Amino acid sequence: MNQTIWEFLMDRLPDIGKAFQEHLMIASAAMLFGCLVAIPVGVWLSANRVQWINSVIFTIANVLQTIPSLALLALLIPLFGIGTQPAIIALFLYSLMPLMRNTYSGFQAVDRNLLEAARGMGYSAGQRLLRIQLPLSFPYIMTGIRITAVYIINWTTLAALIGAGGLGQLILSGLAVNKKELIFTGAVIAVLLALLIDFLFGLLEKSVSSRMKVQASTDPS
Repeated sequence: MNQTIWEFLMDRLPDIGKAFQEHLMIASAAMLFGCLVAIPVGVWLSANRVQWINSVIFTIANVLQTIPSLALLALLIPLFGIGTQPAIIALFLYSLMPLMRNTYSGFQAVDRNLLEAARGMGYSAGQRLLRIQLPLSFPYIMTGIRITAVYIINWTTLAALIGAGGLGQLILSGLAVNKKELIFTGAVIAVLLALLIDFLFGLLEKSVSSRMKVQASTDPS
């Protein structure tokens, strides 16, 4: 190896920075859309009493989750072409099941007796949702977000296969020219990014959970 690791990183810093930004943008967009869709649906399913509807929705989400990543990307190419758009859509579809399942489980775990007691105290449906159900189910929801974020960041490396860029592009380039430094750099940064995001979400969970517990103990009046 003619270059030291430091010299290599400095020489490739613009490419690494661009790949990192692309990777973060794709993963963030997929997670954002997943949260906006899956969490409200999970809340609605927890209140829905028509079980066959719940079964159908969870089955569809589960089927999407089991489709191999490369196969799903390939299926989306005829519909959306190549690049960022099909990558975000594929990752969004993968995010639905864990986010929805954890949200549903969190709301189902709330003690029904507690909700009935709150109803008897005059809590409206909105107050029960915001002051009791959401605070108590929040750890479940955050667990789903943290797990999904780690998966999505790792799966985003495959986006390079359809021209979306990201850290996977460094890995593919390294494989093409037999540059182990590129492969190692792309893989390590993806792992470190996933660990960092999980750590930051963990801090957010602790902070928000403590505030929600205080809110849950206050009277709605």
